[in-house]
Amino acid sequence: MCGMSQQHPVRSTPSRPARPDASMSLLTNVMEHSLDDGYAEAAARRGAEGRSGLPRTLRGKLVLAAGLVLAALVVTLGAAQARFEAPTEARERQELIDRIEDGSRDADGLQTRVDGLREEVAAMQREALQEHGGDRGEVVALLAGAVPVEGPGIRLVVDDAEDSGPGEGGGPRQSNGFADTGRVRDRDLQRVVNGLWESGADAISVNGQRLTALSAIRAAGDAILVDNKPLVPPYTLLAVGDGQELSDAFQDSIDGRYLDVLQDNYGIRTGISVQDRVRLPAAPSLTVRTAEPVKTGKGSTS
Repeated sequence: MCGMSQQHPVRSTPSRPARPDASMSLLTNVMEHSLDDGYAEAAARRGAEGRSGLPRTLRGKLVLAAGLVLAALVVTLGAAQARFEAPTEARERQELIDRIEDGSRDADGLQTRVDGLREEVAAMQREALQEHGGDRGEVVALLAGAVPVEGPGIRLVVDDAEDSGPGEGGGPRQSNGFADTGRVRDRDLQRVVNGLWESGADAISVNGQRLTALSAIRAAGDAILVDNKPLVPPYTLLAVGDGQELSDAFQDSIDGRYLDVLQDNYGIRTGISVQDRVRLPAAPSLTVRTAEPVKTGKGSTS
């Protein structure tokens, strides 16, 4: 028909199928972009620069420098304090040393004075015994250890075994009664001294310590004490008497054989020799407690 334009049918383009999660676009956006872009950028910049606004390397260097300065300051203050206190400590130490040395000199002086006074007292006792006791007084003084004595005798040395170890001087013994170590004990010296007395010794000393009727041989730990004075091995015993006869009598006695057993079984070293002359000092701790006048031949007392 005229006047009418021919209309062509409109061809529709096929539309894309909708995504299954199209209805969850907001949730999907949140999951894929958890941070706002601007916030993420700011966070990245802050992580690179640090809170101080400085790069991390520069901040670390500043912290290290501050630590070094602080350590140097502590060391400097400590050194200064040490230099300040050192003269004071040295002065106090020297003062203490001087006091100790002065005290030692005073003690040595007092000991020398005591020894001198003791010798004076002993000399007056000897004079009194000789003056009023006569020959009997001399014998009493000799037996009591109040005077030095010199004459023939023997020299007996008793020493620990070479491989002896530390042990208690008063410790237990074995059932046979002998020492169970290689050390000389107080009971060993007691038996030796008693054997010498029984063999006929007139006077005995141990390491220069004169023995009297009041002497005691005891032990304190590993040390042997004679009249409370510690002695160290080897123990040298000097005995005044008939040298050869005294030596034979002692070696044949029970106590002499006791020494042989100690030597054979425990390695304790012994040696005995006859001496033409030995000298024993007077006992330093002898004290006269009582004195009685003696009657003379005329019936008078002196």
